[in-house]
Amino acid sequence: MRALRSIVAAFALAIATPGAAAEPNTPDAAKIAFRWDVKIPLRDGTQLSANVYLPKGQAAPAPCIFTLTPYIAQSYHDRGVYFAAHGLPFLTVDARGRGNSEGTFRPLIQEAEDGHDVVEWLAKQPYCNGKVSMWGGSYAGYNQWAAAKEAPPHLATIVPVASPYPGADFPARNNIFYPYLLQWLNFTSGKASQGNIFGDGDFWGAIARRRFEEGVAFNTLERELGGDQATLREWISHPAVDAWYDSYAPTDAQFRAFSMPILTITGSYDGDQPGAFAFYKKHMALGSPEARANHYLIVGPWDHAGTRTPRAEVGGLTFGKESLVDLNKLHVDWYNWTMAGGARPAFLEKRVAYYVMGADRWRYADTLEGVTAEERPFYLDSDGGGATRVMASGALNPARPGAGRPDRYVYDPRDTSRAALEASIDPSLLTDQQLVLAGDGKQLVYHSAPFDKDTEVSGFFRLSAWIAIDTPDTDFRAAVYEIDGTGRSILLTDDIKRARFRESPRQAKLVTTRAAQRYDFDSFMFVSRRIAKGSRLRLVIGPLNSIWTQKNYNSGGDVSAETMADARPVTVTLHHDRARPSALYVPIGQPE
Repeated sequence: MRALRSIVAAFALAIATPGAAAEPNTPDAAKIAFRWDVKIPLRDGTQLSANVYLPKGQAAPAPCIFTLTPYIAQSYHDRGVYFAAHGLPFLTVDARGRGNSEGTFRPLIQEAEDGHDVVEWLAKQPYCNGKVSMWGGSYAGYNQWAAAKEAPPHLATIVPVASPYPGADFPARNNIFYPYLLQWLNFTSGKASQGNIFGDGDFWGAIARRRFEEGVAFNTLERELGGDQATLREWISHPAVDAWYDSYAPTDAQFRAFSMPILTITGSYDGDQPGAFAFYKKHMALGSPEARANHYLIVGPWDHAGTRTPRAEVGGLTFGKESLVDLNKLHVDWYNWTMAGGARPAFLEKRVAYYVMGADRWRYADTLEGVTAEERPFYLDSDGGGATRVMASGALNPARPGAGRPDRYVYDPRDTSRAALEASIDPSLLTDQQLVLAGDGKQLVYHSAPFDKDTEVSGFFRLSAWIAIDTPDTDFRAAVYEIDGTGRSILLTDDIKRARFRESPRQAKLVTTRAAQRYDFDSFMFVSRRIAKGSRLRLVIGPLNSIWTQKNYNSGGDVSAETMADARPVTVTLHHDRARPSALYVPIGQPE
């Protein structure tokens, strides 16, 4: 399933590659002055290393930009050249313990104070006018929020892109970890880049498949490559969201204190979209009216890397030329507006900009909530409980709650038959149906009737499902697809949930009853797409049984310590009668 690998490739700390960098622009190189390995002293005496890009012949101090990265400063050379050539001094700074910087790298923990110190050091440099901002996505999106919570006086604005949020999508999504964590930690270990190892998908795929088929405990992952993996041990020792997660993010008081202009950027297929929205929603809930008015949001049709360098083709889908926003230019315009008295970027017509796939154009709203006109319920139903087959599925009925007998599937964690197929599929594809078809009989499938007209869906899907299980725990995945008139499948959005965290990500409660309980799948990814006339919606609900995710063996024990020997088959029963109506809530976009 492409969505699962999308999680692996980008949820939590990931960047698809450090090379979400601009294409080389040789002519711009003549317009800049370059300084290598400039030392930046921190409060504890540690020195970070920066590459400094200055406009050639800079006549007066100017607003300055920097990125703080664990991916080695040279990765963003092309960005440095671009911004300096457009009048903005730009620094690529190696994070503590990485590249040419001193100290020991501890992911995310160090970036708040270090980011603060870089801001204040940079504000004092002769080429800087005292106004400082940051650039970057994924890890370098998160550390903008981290630096901001320390309230450096000279931080004038931030532009966090594809930012993971502790507890939302780092280091797990909805309390479910990923083997990818080891891959990322290998990538950022030591001083040098491990890019070739990191980028070898076959190598990591073989490890993931072998571990899945052998049924080993997730907590043995740290021994897979040898060496000490203290960070990985620390991460998986926090299966519930707790004070440890909270310490990474701004407090409520810090969110309330943010007054600077902020531009948040994410994509419909950005694996760190949950984190980006967690930051955005928290600020919009707690910030002052003035602060909220200065927070802009862009949601493109992009994947993780595309949030920095958009491409017209994503996962087998092709978008119009309007999707190819010049994000370098947009950043320059934003910095000039917020720090140099320039005009507001023309692209930002309102505070929320979102790209409608299928219609291939941008739309605008004053608020995120204003993107959606209504949540329309499509009730799950089936004829005699027969929703386990893709081609003879249950129904999504917008007219009335279901009236049929409940649907059931059985999931045996000892079933590893999907591993070979999953390892062979291009994980970037949004249009591949092989795993859905291979799950026939082992999942629940519901289709809507064909739409009688083009219909925009924009916002967040929700699923309310009455489910009974006969084990203390299990994992679910719910995914929504558009099935067009030719039978082509397009993944729209998905959500995952661990049963023990059905009520809250902060408290585990094992299932102690075989009675149906309501499960609210309310963490679907944002999507905006025009569903074509004649297309149908497909909802698939099934086990999260993937080589790319932590395996839950349903025993109710410590999931990270469970092995195949602990496996318990589970019967999942989904009710959809009038007393227990299960429904998919579809976000219908605003009328034109």
